[in-house]
Amino acid sequence: MILISHRGNTNGKILEFENKPSYIDDTIKLGFDVEVDVWVIEGTFHLGHDEPQYGMFLDWLSKRKDKLWIHCKNIEAIEWFNQLGNMYNYFWHQEDTVTLTSKGYLWAYPGKQPIIGSIAVLPEINNDDISKCIGVCSDYIERYKK
Repeated sequence: MILISHRGNTNGKILEFENKPSYIDDTIKLGFDVEVDVWVIEGTFHLGHDEPQYGMFLDWLSKRKDKLWIHCKNIEAIEWFNQLGNMYNYFWHQEDTVTLTSKGYLWAYPGKQPIIGSIAVLPEINNDDISKCIGVCSDYIERYKK
């Protein structure tokens, strides 16, 4: 099963650390993939959920690209990643039941399971049945290590 930390969280939400580059690096060192929220503003890259918070260089993303699930937060971000093809695993979603990532994964909205072959996002919110999933993205990803 693919284990994806939601914004760097592993054992519950820590809002002040979410999407912080050092927090994400710590989570990757624990062996997890990480879903990150990426903004592109006038050609510069930022991490942050509701707004761009942490400026960064493309080099930071490039070095971690095999461990990141990039949630594009604005149109400029999705356009930028789309120009690169499938070098990165990125996607855009709002409240869609499911969206397809650039690498062909089904990214399912919380509460929409079971969907065969999908990534269950925050299954703990609705006690989703993840038996048909190939992965989980959670604030409590340590729980799914078994």
